Amino acid sequence: MFIKYRIFLSVVVLELVVLFALFVHHHYSLVASEQIIKAKRQVVQTLTLTDLSIWTEARYTRHPSQADFFSAFGDFPASFEHFPAGSIVAPTKVQ
Repeated sequence: MFIKYRIFLSVVVLELVVLFALFVHHHYSLVASEQIIKAKRQVVQTLTLTDLSIWTEARYTRHPSQADFFSAFGDFPASFEHFPAGSIVAPTKVQ
């Protein structure tokens, strides 16, 4: 009976040590990721980059917020989609 008590306490102490190690690792990874984000923001500001370009195919699929309203229908209003990305991102709608 005394052995079961020691095994239980050993497992609890081991779990507490692992939990503490995870908290310490999480803290240091947050600090490292904040430094990486600051460096990336500096690069974006220095190079004056715009929004993320999702696809490089059609101008209306590069970034939906940067597309003009009728660029998807520039070739012919009833034409089929030329680019695969156009089937995933619909053209912007006029509101």
